Amino acid sequence: MTKELKGWLLLLLLAGIWGSSFILMKRGMHTNEGESIFTDAQVGALRMTIAGLVLLPYSILHFRKIKSLKQLIFLAIVGFFGNFFPAFLFTYAETGISSGFTGMLNSFTPIFTVIIGFAVFKVKLSTFQIIGVAIGTIGIYLLMDAGKTISLNGSWLHIFAVVIATLCYAVSLNTIKHTLQNFSSVEITSLAFMLVLPTALLALFQFGTIDTIQNNPHAMEGLGYIAILSIFGTALAVILFNRIISVTSALFASSVTYFIPIVAVLIGYYFNEFISWTQVLAMGIILIGVFFVNFASQIWSKKEAQNNNTEEKQ
Repeated sequence: MTKELKGWLLLLLLAGIWGSSFILMKRGMHTNEGESIFTDAQVGALRMTIAGLVLLPYSILHFRKIKSLKQLIFLAIVGFFGNFFPAFLFTYAETGISSGFTGMLNSFTPIFTVIIGFAVFKVKLSTFQIIGVAIGTIGIYLLMDAGKTISLNGSWLHIFAVVIATLCYAVSLNTIKHTLQNFSSVEITSLAFMLVLPTALLALFQFGTIDTIQNNPHAMEGLGYIAILSIFGTALAVILFNRIISVTSALFASSVTYFIPIVAVLIGYYFNEFISWTQVLAMGIILIGVFFVNFASQIWSKKEAQNNNTEEKQ
């Protein structure tokens, strides 16, 4: 199997897992009938704690791979920016906006990935990537503007929570690609979660999660959804994500956001969530921008390389 084919298969699998994670977050907070179970902060704490405990044996096994303080810092950046902060930001966002709309907003990730790569890691931008960022920015504005008027009971804060989460993802993506190439995907994931686990455990008790488990009659139902989210949507998915980065590139990996919104919207529609055509149009504009940022640039580069080779032969 070629690296390209392997990358695409992993990407589609990851899109299915992450696309369904938004509704799992919501089901961890509320029953189908709308009764409250866990708060958004409790869901975030449980998600990080369960995933961290599942990966702990791997963390212990691979801990000796850390050779310097710099590597420890980079792994901590991946742990907190790629997992911990987004876990709380996404669940907070879903207290005010639909899971389908949250999945749409997740499309910002590739745009921020390019910007962070350029600003921090001095990655050169092609003309197509600059055009893509411009188009994506227009789509981002339209999507946020559409969402603020028709979200369930949310505000700009709920929308910005997702935007900040995608910015965190972009920081983590670039950190993995440019500083942790000597680590495998399992090593990065397990060690990053080991570093956030103490904070996650502290949050678990700080937010009264144990009391909710003991006293809420629907706690086991919610905990079941969160366990699925933690094991498959977090621990396994992050391993897949980091594997995609190692096989392809940070930019290609961030392209999972082409498919996450589709999965999230379809699942949200199944659960009777409302999505407007304006939102769909805005998401389409963002994805056009992502296409220019990623694939159009790559296609043009390959054509130029082929033309140069042809000229050299002549």
